[in-house]
Amino acid sequence: MSKWETRIFAEQQISEIGNIDKSGDIMSKVQGGMKCVKYLLFVFNFIFWLSGLLVLAVGLWLRFDPETVELLTGDSAPDTFFIAVYILLGAGGLMMIVGFFGCFGAVRESQCLLASFFACLLIIFGAEVAAGVFGFMNKEQIVEEVQKFYSSSYSADISNPNATAIALIYHKTLNCCGGSASDTSNALCDAADTNTQDCLTAITNFFNEKLHIIGYIGIGIAGVMIIGMIFSMVLCCAIRNNREVI
Repeated sequence: MSKWETRIFAEQQISEIGNIDKSGDIMSKVQGGMKCVKYLLFVFNFIFWLSGLLVLAVGLWLRFDPETVELLTGDSAPDTFFIAVYILLGAGGLMMIVGFFGCFGAVRESQCLLASFFACLLIIFGAEVAAGVFGFMNKEQIVEEVQKFYSSSYSADISNPNATAIALIYHKTLNCCGGSASDTSNALCDAADTNTQDCLTAITNFFNEKLHIIGYIGIGIAGVMIIGMIFSMVLCCAIRNNREVI
């Protein structure tokens, strides 16, 4: 190859590299309002990831804390306790994965990761709706199981520290005592006010009064998820449109 040909070849290579750099700069950066969407999506997902970490930590604490396990592993303990703990662990892990997809996808402007983030949020949204419907349809069964757990703890031998601790938690949390209005002969109710309501009624009232609050919280979470899905799709479409123009 002559010097002239070598020079032409080198200039072509430099020109191609320059074009690649320019194209890469355009392809890797969204412009205008999409930058704001990108940063909002990153912040949203970082908070989502931290929330998943917190949920996972609470689940691990409930699963392995000696005192909690000792209180809730007796024969009278509800079977749903460890099921709920494992659901917490799974939800926390899934939230961390989804948050990672969203954060990394927003930073790298990756259509694949953003689409994965959207799909995961959609699955979580569907699961939340299903869980809400299930809880509403089975509210009476849940109340009965909680009442049964209290009754077994309240009627247990006073020398059983686990049962006593559980019954006292009910009394303090719900400001109640006894399985019925006339059932206050237990030593656990000696210090209770005579006007204190029985715990079976208190449990029912608690679920009836707090159900709408739980519903509002669920609606709020669903709204945040919908916003996250909209942001991810808007950013994904903006990235695709920029690359098509290039």
